[in-house]
Amino acid sequence: PQVNSQGYARFKIDAPAADSVRVSLGLGGRGGTLLAKAEDGSWMGTTEGPMDEGFHYYHVNVDGGTFNDPGALNFYGSTRWESGIEIPAHDQEFYALKDVPHGKVEQILFPSKSTKTSRRAFVYTPPGYAENTDSKYPVLYLQHGWGEDETAWSNQGHANLIMDNLIAEGKIEAFIIVMTYGMTNEIKFGGLRDFDITPFQTVMVEELIPYVDTHFRTVADASHRAMAGLSMGGMETKMITMNKPDVFSYYGLLSGGTYAPEDIGNKENVSLIFLSCGSKERPEAIKEATKNLKDAGYNVASYISEGTAHEFQTWRRSLHEMAPLLFTK
Repeated sequence: PQVNSQGYARFKIDAPAADSVRVSLGLGGRGGTLLAKAEDGSWMGTTEGPMDEGFHYYHVNVDGGTFNDPGALNFYGSTRWESGIEIPAHDQEFYALKDVPHGKVEQILFPSKSTKTSRRAFVYTPPGYAENTDSKYPVLYLQHGWGEDETAWSNQGHANLIMDNLIAEGKIEAFIIVMTYGMTNEIKFGGLRDFDITPFQTVMVEELIPYVDTHFRTVADASHRAMAGLSMGGMETKMITMNKPDVFSYYGLLSGGTYAPEDIGNKENVSLIFLSCGSKERPEAIKEATKNLKDAGYNVASYISEGTAHEFQTWRRSLHEMAPLLFTK
């Protein structure tokens, strides 16, 4: 795929025997982009208008079958490996790969007695972690959205690069990020109201956190522990922080709903609530919740990502805004 300077995406698929080729990416989900067949048997087409800045999933439909684009990288989303495309953003420098010290993202496998499996997580440790053996670090537990997995925040979200750049600019104190798979029971899209948080809550609170605190140099108390998530991961964050108020003291819902003052039992347990969404989502709900929480005496910050919807550019920007506010007390 190609992207021009105005943000239009152009696709070319070689399928000489096909009768119809369509790309799922389009404006507002209205049927995607229909490709036209050229004389050489290839299919080409351009989106009707410019796409939102940032990362987008897409797939190719050939004669009714769904396939990935062989000319693009694949990313796990919508419960399958999807192709991905990056629309250059005016503010992309904050997640760009720069000549600065870089942290490390490593895969860990931790035992889960509750699910009778070994589960996977990815752990970002900041630059200097291996050398500064006397230092201990706060931890952010950062959750993906529905249909994604524990690779999302590093691959699609560039969370590690966002952190590296913020640290290099002196805008944050270094901390660890832990990203794990947020599903213990499979829920179809549209069925999240039936989601039972208890199994994943057990994995998070009773299995993953103790493992991380044992195997990494963490400050192992609630005042140095945060949980945040995008979309479904925000829903999980809200449920777990309400059910287990003594585990985390920093809460972040990124396009993941809001808190009301009555949702939180003890105000003293909460150091910060961060709420965000895209301007094309429901920013009025974020603004109203922020006001209500501030009026009730909570330390709350909010962010609206201008010109974006329920998509990764919103969440990249949200992490960039939230990270400097964590672990400041």
